[in-house]
Amino acid sequence: MLIVQKFGGTSVGDLDRIESVAKRVAKSKDMGNDIVVVVSAMSGETNKLISYANHFSKSPNKREMDMLLSSGERVTSSLLSIALNEMGYEAIALTGRQAGMITDNVHTGARIEKIDTSRMKKALGENKIIIVAGFQGIDRDGNVTTLGRGGSDLSAVAIAGALNADLCEIYTDVDGVYTTDPRIEPKAKKIEKISYDEMLEFASMGAKVLQNRSVELAKKLNVNLVTRSSFNENEGTLITKEENIMEKPVVSGVALDKNQARITLRGVVDKPGIAADIFKKLADGNINVDMIIQNVGEDGSTNLGFTVPQNELEDAKKIMLELNASKNLEFDSNVAKVSIVGVGMKSHSGVASQAFETLANENINIEMISTSEIKISMIVDRKYSELAVRALHEAYELDR
Repeated sequence: MLIVQKFGGTSVGDLDRIESVAKRVAKSKDMGNDIVVVVSAMSGETNKLISYANHFSKSPNKREMDMLLSSGERVTSSLLSIALNEMGYEAIALTGRQAGMITDNVHTGARIEKIDTSRMKKALGENKIIIVAGFQGIDRDGNVTTLGRGGSDLSAVAIAGALNADLCEIYTDVDGVYTTDPRIEPKAKKIEKISYDEMLEFASMGAKVLQNRSVELAKKLNVNLVTRSSFNENEGTLITKEENIMEKPVVSGVALDKNQARITLRGVVDKPGIAADIFKKLADGNINVDMIIQNVGEDGSTNLGFTVPQNELEDAKKIMLELNASKNLEFDSNVAKVSIVGVGMKSHSGVASQAFETLANENINIEMISTSEIKISMIVDRKYSELAVRALHEAYELDR
């Protein structure tokens, strides 16, 4: 098998952990696999480099930041290669450029355009273990670029797709995807298999196991992803095509996103173009609007409510106050979004009514509702959000 393995910052956090990763990689190689490893910077390294830059400038040039930040991954890849070679395994460290990672020219947030796999294929043909510095590439003008948040995961998925790898393993400090956050519900169970679409919903609602972009890319390139822990030998969670999952539970899990705020606009004139004007202004301000609800009154006015990430509330406030008189506006940052996710919801009725009944039994008021084929999201008072998660987890028997 050809396996791409990605190790995050906590997995390579110090020299002892890098040595542990080397032993894990060697074990995979001893099992007869061809191995490409993608590594992040050692934990804390990127923040240290940013602080160095901020000593000289509060808004450093983005091109130079890419040159600076890309060095962290290069250090890790070199050290891991040195460790493996010392153990008797032929390994070679490659920068993003040397691995053929071609991106656009958007510094600190580049997108991968293509991968020239010729050098990696040559090294694999020579039975070498390849260690690639993640999070980075090169644009067509030869400038170093970085891929932004979750960039090393993206590097790994893109390389797995380009090399047509059998598997892409993402090693983190957690051992898979759970039915909900185990810190909220200790009865949460690890999910063996989950579809790309379900994982995208989990990722978009605050589950921090994988970033959206890497799951989207895995789906596009049809890469089988496994997320697992680098600190134990437990089986992880396979993220794959829906048709690869034999038994599809009605509900796979419950997600909680506390990074939510609600804005309500009352007494808006109900005529075409009003909503378009409001949401265009928010879009121009790079405000990410999530759930939207509109109630039309008999007097020709309407109430418009929507949610935004809490960390974007202040910017959204400024835009809304410029548009409308403040007396018509309400802002609420004490809300949270609770969601149930499952591909089995497509073919089962009564899932939504069970959710609403469960929360009603706990005297939890639902303020907004949004649905899709595989998701039901509800805005509730934040102080009751963890209770809502536990109640829904029990209602759908996810602990069994």
